[in-house]
Amino acid sequence: MIGWNIFIYFAAAAVVFWAAGALSAWKGASKVSLAASSAGMLSLCTFIAGLWISSGIPPLRTMGETRLWYSLFLCMAGLIVYSRHGYRWIPTFSTVMSTVFIFINLFKPQIHTQPLMPALQSPWFAPHVIVYMFCYGLLGAATIVGLYLLWAESRKPEEELRQMISTSDSLVRAGLAFMTFGMLFGALWAKQAWGHYWTWDPKETWAAATWMIYLGYLHLRLSRPEKRKAAIWILLAAFLSLQMCWWGINFLPSAAGSVHTY
Repeated sequence: MIGWNIFIYFAAAAVVFWAAGALSAWKGASKVSLAASSAGMLSLCTFIAGLWISSGIPPLRTMGETRLWYSLFLCMAGLIVYSRHGYRWIPTFSTVMSTVFIFINLFKPQIHTQPLMPALQSPWFAPHVIVYMFCYGLLGAATIVGLYLLWAESRKPEEELRQMISTSDSLVRAGLAFMTFGMLFGALWAKQAWGHYWTWDPKETWAAATWMIYLGYLHLRLSRPEKRKAAIWILLAAFLSLQMCWWGINFLPSAAGSVHTY
């Protein structure tokens, strides 16, 4: 059986493979980079699948468990961008961010073994959270591209900058689409569990705000494409709002009565 007591071995393998993939990307060995990064993802996938099978329930109940999915999907998003556009730096950025969340799990695992509470025993629970975590991974990759763009604004040729902002746009469009589906799944789950599709509790309020900010980014990119730097700052603000929606609300006094606090 796979449990949290052996997580460090799967985590170490994932980080080593991801680091090898990032190094290979800098050396121009794209096939080796893709293979190594995929092996790292497979290691984390194996642990998640084993944890799911061993416990009989999806590992999505706690912040620690959702961090597993975020590390996986963030690396996946970085891998997709690298395979399509060949940015040698993005495997390094995605590896660093994924590793940060793995280390948080190692030092603050938040391991819960109790059965799911009644509200979480819904067929909408797993798709809602998994879709959201995949969305978080895509939008995390978009943020990485945005940060690089801020640094590259006066250092790289205009053609390369346009290609990168186009990559960011594609990631945000895909991420926002998955976020929308995640919100719809969550509304159906809420109706089944609490009798209302939407209650404007703190997490739902921040989810709506985050969705609107990302929509604002896309609107600015379509209506005023020359305002590239302003769009990037909106993208970074949206990512901060996303973090608030994901875990920041737990530190708000209003979250004490939230139905999303388990």
